[in-house]
Amino acid sequence: MIKKILGVLGLALLAVILWNYKLVYYALVQGKGQLTIVWKAKPVEAFLGDPTTPDSIKQKLDFIGEVREFAINELGLNDTDNYTTMYDQQGKPILWVVTGCEPYAFEAKVWKFPIVGEMPYKGFFIQSMADKEMEVLKEEGYDVGVRTVGGWSTLGWFKDPILSNMLNRSHGDLANLIIHELVHATIFVKDSVEFNENLASFIGDEGAKLFLKRNYPDTYLAEYLDELTAESILIDHVLRGADKLDSLYHSVKADTSGRADLKQALIKDIINNMDTLALPDPAYLDRIKGRETNNTYFMSFLRYRSKQLSLQELYKGEFNENLTAFIQYLKGKHPFL
Repeated sequence: MIKKILGVLGLALLAVILWNYKLVYYALVQGKGQLTIVWKAKPVEAFLGDPTTPDSIKQKLDFIGEVREFAINELGLNDTDNYTTMYDQQGKPILWVVTGCEPYAFEAKVWKFPIVGEMPYKGFFIQSMADKEMEVLKEEGYDVGVRTVGGWSTLGWFKDPILSNMLNRSHGDLANLIIHELVHATIFVKDSVEFNENLASFIGDEGAKLFLKRNYPDTYLAEYLDELTAESILIDHVLRGADKLDSLYHSVKADTSGRADLKQALIKDIINNMDTLALPDPAYLDRIKGRETNNTYFMSFLRYRSKQLSLQELYKGEFNENLTAFIQYLKGKHPFL
């Protein structure tokens, strides 16, 4: 009887795997990629104790340790082992993220995953797999985008390491990134990527600002505030552009003739007008120019920045800019997953 039961269960499991073989294969490849990084990561102390490690690297690692301690002890983000190790990516990208969007509506392509639910992006540790996914989406009629990422959260499934390319960031940007990812390991609502990313972006901005004001007011703070100003100006410009595109899509919904030309002309105008923005450092746009811009470009700004005003109003109005109280409230309101 036991053998029959085990046989039935085995057949059922095999059926599930065959039915979802693409998802299973993807999970296995992603798991291997993530575990490889975790296994090859070394404790931060090993780099700090190595006399061959450049002082500039040691300084950034110490800085990350300070940010991490501040985020946990002062802001109340969850205490994990994240960012206590480092993986040397040797200057190479290691994760490619593919996104898709309807060509004439800001409706993202979503993928369904266990536990985290629907996600509007899909990551790949193998670039060729990302390229294939992009081709599939293009054939399905989506606008498609791909980008490499400098950091991500595994939501507690793995010990997230510092990636060596992170150390190329400015101190303020680095503090922002670490806090942003620690937020994901503290507050993450299933099927609510736009909320999760907007919240992590908001707390990353405010948390890094507070950290630098307390610890580095005479060194890194001014540079970071300039970065925030430039970013804010650019974000406002792109979100206004997204509103214009959205209006265009609604106006040509019933009339498809010539809408592709209208769309491309408006996008070109939005991108070209970036040169007129009063940025503290015009070089800020250098990393933007030359990128392929379609709906996925604008969706990335909507996904990460469209809810900042409402979060700011809550932060100021209800919590008097007390970031720790703000975080504790959200932790209570949105239990992790």
